[in-house]
Amino acid sequence: MERGRLLRYAGIGAAAIVVVAVGTAAFISMQGQFQLPTAAPTSSPCSPAPCASVRGFTLWVSDVKVDAGLVTMQLTFRNSSASTHADPADLQLVDAQDRVSSAVVRAPTCSAWARTEFNNGQQLGPVSECFQPASTSPPLTLRWSPDFGLFCCQLEIPLEAA
Repeated sequence: MERGRLLRYAGIGAAAIVVVAVGTAAFISMQGQFQLPTAAPTSSPCSPAPCASVRGFTLWVSDVKVDAGLVTMQLTFRNSSASTHADPADLQLVDAQDRVSSAVVRAPTCSAWARTEFNNGQQLGPVSECFQPASTSPPLTLRWSPDFGLFCCQLEIPLEAA
């Protein structure tokens, strides 16, 4: 009887550990892209600037404009990487005070574009992207987090408005 009770408690303890591990993984996945602390990712050489390239996935930014609190730009992607898509959710604008803004769709120049599956050197764009940050004072930075799985990248692309 004593051995049976001990095994039952061990089984309950193991089940509790599994439940906590699954709950922790679910919580982390709901918080967004989890990244281990590593050296800051760097962009491979690309041109014309502003651009960023990581593992064969390149993003070019063009026609950056600031008008009446709205920052607009054109984005072009080329994907020769293990990543499978481009997604507007992977982009944020960071203002001079490090405040982060997500894309907005307002005005005729700000059209929505959907997550797009592509690879093998295919190109997407140019697509319009618009942000309405708290401040449009320079410097403005486009933060790109391409999806390479659980542990990867967050690249910063410095912008200059025309």
